[in-house]
Amino acid sequence: MHDIWNPWHGCKKISEGCENCYMYFLDAQRDKSGADIYRVKNNFDYPLHKDRSGNYKIRSGEYIRVCMTSDFFLEEADEWRKEAWQIIKKRSDVIFILVTKRPERVEKTLPSDWGDGWENVWFHATTENQKRADERLPILLELPFKHKGVMVAPYIGKISLLKYLQSGQIENVWCGGENYNGARPLFFEWVEQLSNECRTCDVTFEFFETGNVFVKNNRKISNGDKMEQTKLAYLSGLNYESTKKQVFKLPQAMEHKQINLFEKPVQAEKYFKIHCKYCAMKKRCAGCSKCGKCKGV
Repeated sequence: MHDIWNPWHGCKKISEGCENCYMYFLDAQRDKSGADIYRVKNNFDYPLHKDRSGNYKIRSGEYIRVCMTSDFFLEEADEWRKEAWQIIKKRSDVIFILVTKRPERVEKTLPSDWGDGWENVWFHATTENQKRADERLPILLELPFKHKGVMVAPYIGKISLLKYLQSGQIENVWCGGENYNGARPLFFEWVEQLSNECRTCDVTFEFFETGNVFVKNNRKISNGDKMEQTKLAYLSGLNYESTKKQVFKLPQAMEHKQINLFEKPVQAEKYFKIHCKYCAMKKRCAGCSKCGKCKGV
């Protein structure tokens, strides 16, 4: 996998969804503390890394998820964010997926030339229950981003997003259950309601994993296998693809000297493993190692 960029690591817990944070759990397995926040030395400029042929490892048109072990808008990262923005701007041919629990901090941390948003930034506010949805999503709707989504994860309480989806600003909703120690249950009925709301508003809905504890028809399904969680979520039949095509107006491949805005970007060929056919997020993934043995799945 090469579609994750963690320029800094570590975070501060701020809400109910942080209680059983996966990053804290995984850090504890290495006798580390997830509360220790630091700039990642070797990977800070990862989107600018090149292969032996001089081409960017992250190819034009690919998606890259940012700060999966932190929060891009974390206060403790203020001193590093300006440089990170410069990297995102330089790779204007790549789609950067930002996810935050801190939308109230976003506007004051945007670059001076932000305007109404950069075309290659896909912004998501995270919500785990109705309280946090009603706290964060009104802010999301006021922020200047060209592409907006909602991440409902870890999904620990029934949520209605209908009034926010009706704004027409939200392009997608992603949702998933909680994992690791202390995982709280996710109920099928909650996910079904969100799926129906997205269908009503013609918003893409992707249920990417059930979490460790999934309850359907009063039956508790406990499953610590992430691949099986993904498959169960996929086979639930709740995913929905909007009829409105999402368009990122990206420049031509950065490997070329002549860059013409809004032309179709040159994309690298993708490879996927067998289990990827059950992944709701496959379309947003850069694929895996280019061995060629699992091409076309």
